Amino acid sequence: MTATAARLVEAAQQLSASVGALRFGAPVTHVYNPLEYAWQIHRSYLQRYGATRKRVVFLGMNPGPFGMAQTGVPFGEVSAVRDWLGLAGEVGQPAHSNPKRPVQGFACPRSEVSGQRACGACFRARFGSPTVFFADHFVANYCPLVFFDQGRNLTPDKLPAAESRPLLAACDTHLRAVVAALAPDWVVGVGTWAERRAVEALDGMPLRFGRILHPSPASPAANRGWAEAASRQLVELGIWAD
Repeated sequence: MTATAARLVEAAQQLSASVGALRFGAPVTHVYNPLEYAWQIHRSYLQRYGATRKRVVFLGMNPGPFGMAQTGVPFGEVSAVRDWLGLAGEVGQPAHSNPKRPVQGFACPRSEVSGQRACGACFRARFGSPTVFFADHFVANYCPLVFFDQGRNLTPDKLPAAESRPLLAACDTHLRAVVAALAPDWVVGVGTWAERRAVEALDGMPLRFGRILHPSPASPAANRGWAEAASRQLVELGIWAD
């Protein structure tokens, strides 16, 4: 393991411990921490694809229920993680499973649309090999936790302030550690909220910030050609060549 990857692994372990100690009330009924039950896969991701400094770090909000919640990899749509990234292995179970959103690991039959669009329609389509993409890029999530209100997915921005403050503090600390390890030129938020968190958490660090459209199917704009829109935004920022 390289020194850079070791720093990422240590930071992820610290983040997992910090957020694992937090408690959340209604309307949250279940909380998943993939850094615990899918740690083997996440660690492999950091070791293989976070081994060197990067020019660009893409920052998502938090895991999707059919992506990182199943595979332990940010935007980790099952087939992309298995067939493109070449990662696989046993995935355990959360401490308190949600029967409406079971963790099935790589046997999960549902596809995470956001991950499918990001890893497949955009990154894989443009760069082909993950080795080529990850030579200059890295993909992380700001918050590692998945929140559910029964069968409904809740995002961290919907938490009450008293619960979000310690969560944001832990995630800010982790993000600073990731950026210190990878030494990127750019941090690009996938969506407005992620960009805002990055700007606040990384204030004072010598970085450039940007934003691309979030690939969620809940976004009408993303449903009208997300890969093309995100690529255009990255070209306009000067991160990618036309």
